[in-house]
Amino acid sequence: MGFSISNAALRLVSGAFILNAGIGKLSLTSDQAAGLQTSAQRVIPQAAKLSADQFGRSLSVSEIALGSLILTPFIPSRLAGLALGVFSTGLVATYLKAPGMTAPGSIRPTPEGTSMAKDFWLAGIAVALLFNRTCRTQKRKEQKK
Repeated sequence: MGFSISNAALRLVSGAFILNAGIGKLSLTSDQAAGLQTSAQRVIPQAAKLSADQFGRSLSVSEIALGSLILTPFIPSRLAGLALGVFSTGLVATYLKAPGMTAPGSIRPTPEGTSMAKDFWLAGIAVALLFNRTCRTQKRKEQKK
């Protein structure tokens, strides 16, 4: 397993962001958790089966776990990218399905949707982690030529 500065930078930025978001959600009020749950139900209808407090706690713990996984150096970058890809797909789907977040007939954000549209960068990081080759892999290919 090689080390890539670019992968480390991507993992540090996204992992710290998600970890911080999860820690911040530890103190959600019931009303805040209910609001997040309503958004999540547009993409994952099963979220309605939990109470708002259970949903908020589960979301917080999940984000803390994901952020920690991404930041853990011995976890392969592709695995971190896969986990981040699943998470960011949910965020992007939530953005696309939330009323008033996109301009009519477009994926461009409205002023209200800009804060959610930024989640596309997490999807981009996931793709980069999944498909980025380390220097060692590239050197091996060059040596075989």
